[in-house]
Amino acid sequence: MVGFVSKRRWIRYAHSKLQHLFPYSPGQSGYNRRQRKAADLIARVNRQLATDTSLWTDNVWVVDSTPIESGRSHETVKRSDLAGWVAYGCYASHSRFFWGLQLHLVCILHGLPVTFVFTGANADGRTTLLDILDTETNLVAARPGQILIGEKNSYGAAFERELAELEIGTTTTPVSSSCARWPPTTTEPLALADEDIRHPGGRPCRAEAGRGQERRRPGP
Repeated sequence: MVGFVSKRRWIRYAHSKLQHLFPYSPGQSGYNRRQRKAADLIARVNRQLATDTSLWTDNVWVVDSTPIESGRSHETVKRSDLAGWVAYGCYASHSRFFWGLQLHLVCILHGLPVTFVFTGANADGRTTLLDILDTETNLVAARPGQILIGEKNSYGAAFERELAELEIGTTTTPVSSSCARWPPTTTEPLALADEDIRHPGGRPCRAEAGRGQERRRPGP
């Protein structure tokens, strides 16, 4: 918000500069509690703002999922309040199993999120996407011929047939930021969108942190 990528810095700025707008400014713990309670409201406002932009009608969607590790020790798995919701799953890119969640994200090429959902790490991405489209029928009802881009491992004949019934076409060009076939101008907004959803105001994005490191690098 206003260029801040850390909650702590934003709250400190609000306390010192925005007291005339916010007569009462909570501390970080109070801010976090209010943010969690207002999660549904924030999601609705974000969707309303997104639909008011020209980017919302883009006819190309990018779909991908990313792991969110929630714990490593056996004691954490047994005692965590997340037990029963999170699960063990395979992180194919690193060839290892992890205990946590997966963020399933649908966005446009400019990085604007269309919809997203968190599931257990063992959830199938194809089934999850179909559930999303089945729940939010308005997303595809007015978008005949929408194109969906994803990794080749995300598709299958049965999955593509179900998408075809929704008048959604598919292509299997990889969308990872490490793929040289996609320019940084395309992949960077997608990476930023992923970070914003996983850490809303909580930590700097990888791209932002990388740029900061480049500025601090001494000259020859």
